[in-house]
Amino acid sequence: MLTLFKNATTYSPHLIGNKDILVGGKTILAIADHIDPPQGIEVEIVDCTGLWLVPGLIDSHVHITGGGGEGGPASRMPELQISMMTEAGVTTVVGCLGTDGITRSVESVLMKVKSIRANGMSAWMYTGAYQVPPPTITGDIMRDITLIEEVIGVGEIAISDHRSSVPTIAELSKLTGHARVAGMIGGKAGIINMHMGDAKDPFRPLHDIVANSEMGYKQFIPTHCNRNDYIFEDAKEYGKKGFVDITTSSYPYYKDEEIKPSVALKLLLESGVPIKHITFTSDACGSLPGFDPETGKLIKIEMGLPDSVLREIKEAVLEDGIALETALQVATSNPADILKLTNKGYIKEGFDADILILNPSFDIVHLMANGKMVK
Repeated sequence: MLTLFKNATTYSPHLIGNKDILVGGKTILAIADHIDPPQGIEVEIVDCTGLWLVPGLIDSHVHITGGGGEGGPASRMPELQISMMTEAGVTTVVGCLGTDGITRSVESVLMKVKSIRANGMSAWMYTGAYQVPPPTITGDIMRDITLIEEVIGVGEIAISDHRSSVPTIAELSKLTGHARVAGMIGGKAGIINMHMGDAKDPFRPLHDIVANSEMGYKQFIPTHCNRNDYIFEDAKEYGKKGFVDITTSSYPYYKDEEIKPSVALKLLLESGVPIKHITFTSDACGSLPGFDPETGKLIKIEMGLPDSVLREIKEAVLEDGIALETALQVATSNPADILKLTNKGYIKEGFDADILILNPSFDIVHLMANGKMVK
């Protein structure tokens, strides 16, 4: 059966006007000002008059097997459910481990990726965890990235954080080089997802790697770049050279400490950071811990959800005056391009039919993933 979306204000994520979009199988077959329903074939027609048609969102930092554990066994977070994706307008996730690379395994992340795919959504993953050397599936990050289709890079590796394994610049440089070469061989991004902690001058390890090796800034995606005012100030300059990822789900849990994601997007753009360097991710199913600054003890913990990405895109448009076609890029085309997610992140002929239909209040009306209606 074919699906024909009629009269949709279409963002590719750039605004391309009022269009009809024909979908067959898992693919966008045609985009035109007007498309008549093909004869002799069953066609479901979806009237999108007054609605926005945009790419399904990509949430590229999700603890799909659950995260947490910093406060003992009771602080372990549950794994991602498909319903969390559909309720958030998310059609693609990238899974990772976090603090706990000991009792949670990279193998379990891989099987969760396969489960998400079997349920009709799209998923990839990072090998590794906070620790250096990182846990792997095959015993080597290069083999994981090169040989396992679902693995696109390494992460999240913790730096500038009291929960890191305190890796040396030499260790991080070697890890980065291995990931890069494996990505080249395997046709992957081969990128390092870097967990940024609360230490002062948090980007220093990345500057040192670039200064003392052949690696460039775009070999990394530093995440949690809005976690406090001083890392965000540094991100305004770092983002002109490399990528910066803004965590959406920790707001409003830590509103006194964090830069609100929608505001962060506005400030980064005003500082001259190219829009293509900015991504939003939820950190969903990961723990959002708070530590006593003097004792280091865990004093509170929350859990992130995927719907925070769409919420912050909405508020970037409605409250912070950012154009919809600009705000959408942080969770559609940008992660697709940075992570080399083939046929994702755009409304284009020949691309996967990951389609989100919104009304002007940003309510989800319909969601299609890989050509099938899931909401």
